[in-house]
Amino acid sequence: MKTRRQRTILDLIDRGAVDSQEQLRKQLRTRGIDATQATISRDIKELGLVKRAADGAYQRPGDTAPTSTATLQALQRAAAEYLRRVEQVEQIVVIRTGTGQAQPLALALDRAQLPEVVGTLGGDDTIVVIARDARHAAALVKRLDAYAQGA
Repeated sequence: MKTRRQRTILDLIDRGAVDSQEQLRKQLRTRGIDATQATISRDIKELGLVKRAADGAYQRPGDTAPTSTATLQALQRAAAEYLRRVEQVEQIVVIRTGTGQAQPLALALDRAQLPEVVGTLGGDDTIVVIARDARHAAALVKRLDAYAQGA
């Protein structure tokens, strides 16, 4: 049972962002595995799982690049939470956030490794994104607007 449960935990974190033991417990239950919080906590420790800085989701030890699905989900959550305004100037995209919120959104953008983005510079409440060209900048603005609106 323990081996199956731990294998399922690894499968769940590989498939998508799981950022709490409670969320993990619920997902295990949908797969027919009942486990207590204490058991899940021991499993996490035994498996050596760590939390990613970008979104707080569990990952395998040594995973430096989470799955693209997980990074896009992290970017979507960060944009929905932090993005206040986004505008394009040629191939540059300027993103406005609340005070102190630019860094987590910039980190999520960097980790998502979007094809439109060459690089980001994050300040306190502003992020400057250099896109590949004006067309890519427009696509990025459209994408971020959709994320911010929960689409």
